Amino acid sequence: MTRYLPARHYLWFGVTAVVLAVACAGVAFDFKFTLAYIPAGLCALISILFLLTASRPAVEIHESYLSIGKRIIPWMDIRRIDRTGWNAPLIVRITLFDDSRLRLIYPGDLDSCNSLLRNLRRLSRDALIDGIPYRQYWGEVLSSGVERKTQSPNRYRILRPEDEAEVERLYQRLKTVGNLDQKSSADE
Repeated sequence: MTRYLPARHYLWFGVTAVVLAVACAGVAFDFKFTLAYIPAGLCALISILFLLTASRPAVEIHESYLSIGKRIIPWMDIRRIDRTGWNAPLIVRITLFDDSRLRLIYPGDLDSCNSLLRNLRRLSRDALIDGIPYRQYWGEVLSSGVERKTQSPNRYRILRPEDEAEVERLYQRLKTVGNLDQKSSADE
């Protein structure tokens, strides 16, 4: 099992934004400077976004399922994994077997996000990864049955060319005569 927790810096950014919002609101209230309410509101909005991001549930990777908070998703139920342009925080669209969609948001550092994305792709064996089948995405391209039949097996030289000529001569003689013995049937 691998557990991915949200990065702590989102919490610290959220707390810092709350402090800035309070400071801007205090300046606006004490000095009757009404334009200071605009940055106070923006800092409050940013703090809410950072604190919501920091409160995301942990993502756990198990051998047989993916756990996002209390939700458990078996790997065989995942039909498609599509990455968005967001790398940190990682945002991935997951399509399940019943065509329901789930948006996985993982607020981690860049290394954790890349590790989680790699594990999601590696363990979703029945899924399309960014529109590409699993085996083709990981380089396990299988040739079709027609291609397999047309390819001849590799022939390795076992005999020297002179020995091959002797074997071919004996084979032709066997085909015409029926046996290789020099004895006639009357000697038996």
